[in-house]
Amino acid sequence: METVQALLFDLDNTLMDRDYTFRSFSTQFVSHFLGHLDPDRQLEIVEDIIIRDADGYRDKDGFFRELSEVLPWRESVSAEDIRAFYDLNYSSHGALMKHAVESLGYLRERGYAMGLLTNGKSDIQNAKIDLLGLRGHFKSIVISGEAGISKPDPAIYRLALDKLGYGSEETVFIGDHPVNDIWGAGRAGMRGIWLRRNHSWDDKLDVQPWKTIDELHELPSIL
Repeated sequence: METVQALLFDLDNTLMDRDYTFRSFSTQFVSHFLGHLDPDRQLEIVEDIIIRDADGYRDKDGFFRELSEVLPWRESVSAEDIRAFYDLNYSSHGALMKHAVESLGYLRERGYAMGLLTNGKSDIQNAKIDLLGLRGHFKSIVISGEAGISKPDPAIYRLALDKLGYGSEETVFIGDHPVNDIWGAGRAGMRGIWLRRNHSWDDKLDVQPWKTIDELHELPSIL
């Protein structure tokens, strides 16, 4: 096994605290559209939206259609209107994961080549990256909306490796999702460091994490 030379990071719930971000956005959304409801009811709806969102792993068009149908609007709001509000406002709620900046800074100083690989729409993901001030840490950034392929398709990991300029044996992937981050990267020949967040490990997966962490500040002691 070759020495680690390069690192590929996931974005949502790895470097960006998506739990905080989506809750903050949902609170704004409910206040904007459902301000006619009493505060306790608004809080209940925020929690319901978070559950329906399934940690972001729902098709957005279907998710927005569902919200359009089930929420107690004063006047009906279409899925298209919800999409427009989301595209305009969501990225501004982005918040860094704890220890993200100091961990990235330390790893850069140690000479690792670093890349970012994330699923999502190009404009939304780029806005998050810039809001959080992350762009300067990375030699390369690959976004599924630009690439036309998404994790866990092996082709997108190969694309990220090509842009980074390192082979799979030299590169470690860091992410929170068992399939999209650890399994997918493993199938592409990379070792994976699993950041435990909202997803339980599926023991049926034929790839296991190289290492498992609970916080990003554990990375320096591993690498």
